[in-house]
Amino acid sequence: MNLHPVRAIYMAEMARTRRTLLQSIVSPVISTSLYFVVFGAAIGSRISEVNGVSYGAFIVPGLIMLMLLTQSVSNASFGIFFPKFSGSIYELLSAPISHLEIVIGYVGAAASKSILLGLIILATSGLFVPLEIAHPFWMLTFLVLTAVTFSLLGFIIGIWADGFDRLQLVPLLVITPLTFLGGSFYSIDMLPPFWQTVTLANPVVYLVSGFRWSFYGISDVSLAASVGMIALFLAACLVAIGWIFRTGYRLKP
Repeated sequence: MNLHPVRAIYMAEMARTRRTLLQSIVSPVISTSLYFVVFGAAIGSRISEVNGVSYGAFIVPGLIMLMLLTQSVSNASFGIFFPKFSGSIYELLSAPISHLEIVIGYVGAAASKSILLGLIILATSGLFVPLEIAHPFWMLTFLVLTAVTFSLLGFIIGIWADGFDRLQLVPLLVITPLTFLGGSFYSIDMLPPFWQTVTLANPVVYLVSGFRWSFYGISDVSLAASVGMIALFLAACLVAIGWIFRTGYRLKP
């Protein structure tokens, strides 16, 4: 694999982030902080603890995961969609660069931005509540795997989309609702038995639960189930991208 084209794509995408710092970094941090203030103040005054953890600290992993999922998808989808929209994707596809190098460049940049943003939000949350990370290795593992997996999903959405409106269709109508209903702000043990069963069909539950376990050692599902779910989703995204490049699906503007 030639690292020069990968580096060129990666640096170009990261440079775009620096040019739009307010939108790419500052805005998500402020939005997440507002979520934290509103939920922490409104609900935290009524729910002091969840599974032995203060409510303010309990929702921190869920807030990071909410931002991580949406930003990973948005960054990667726009990154590959814009060349399609401008027509420059022809130059990319005709250049001496493999499909793997294209994916690594765009997905790597999107995942890097999301990971950086997640760490910034983690540090910001520490200003509001005392935090502890019981399993730092697993915390970073979930952070990186989730960012990469959903950046791959965003790459697929960017290729599938035929307009700017469709870029936001999946994040707004699918990912955000699933994250809100996936235990980001509550433990599914607080739900009636029927809704606990229904909630377990939500794949985001496994991501949020595993990420929260890395902080406090508590989870709604087993660690093995969380790792298995993200590995399965990662494999599905890789298969889908392989099919896209093999068939040329919507690679033209």
